[in-house]
Amino acid sequence: MLTLFNFKTIFYQNVDTFGNLPVRDQEKTLAETAFDNIFSLILNGELPFGGVINEVALAQRFNISRGPVREAVQRLQGLKLVTREQHMRARVVQLTDRDIVEIFQLRESVEGMACRLAVEVMPQQTIDELLIALEPRQEPVSSENMLDVHVAIAKGCGNRRIETLLCEDIYHLLRIYRARSGATPGRHDAAYEEHWQIVSAINDRNGRLAESLMRSHIARATQVLLANMNEDAKFVSAAAE
Repeated sequence: MLTLFNFKTIFYQNVDTFGNLPVRDQEKTLAETAFDNIFSLILNGELPFGGVINEVALAQRFNISRGPVREAVQRLQGLKLVTREQHMRARVVQLTDRDIVEIFQLRESVEGMACRLAVEVMPQQTIDELLIALEPRQEPVSSENMLDVHVAIAKGCGNRRIETLLCEDIYHLLRIYRARSGATPGRHDAAYEEHWQIVSAINDRNGRLAESLMRSHIARATQVLLANMNEDAKFVSAAAE
């Protein structure tokens, strides 16, 4: 089951950890680590939407050469998480409000259908495991350890195209925007409760309710995200002045 990775562990990983790996393999491993680190900075908001990605500064921060950082940035470009115009520095993607609405409208439709399909085909054991994972806890669940219910439902709906779309094609982009909407005070707990309601509806084998709850869940997240993006835009604008 996919969960948010513990980027703090990777972040402070030393180059010596790679031991006697061939130089080419070391560079590949360093590039993968750089990718994880940069993605984490985007995920937690330290690199805001539209923010400049300074490859030199990041290489110094990660204590590696610029090559792996450049390779990581190129990979982020391939995933549409980073943009770079000719003779300009790379920047974190800055989508318009319309872009966000369209992406999340797609999510509403596709993830709603995933819930309806999961009602029909998801094994009871998987549903039981989801319900147990979503039971209220005395200790708050950190974002690194929170179960990715959206991925679990996509993988359990039985439709390979839905799974590919949500778990591969736009997975990283969705993670960033979901993390930003979930960072709003109070939203984390509300989303957790909404997840439980969705899985409970799947457990009751009520496809119409499960789809409706997922659509409402994503619609609320959209509104929160748009508000957060406006704040990010103000921050980037102020930093550029």
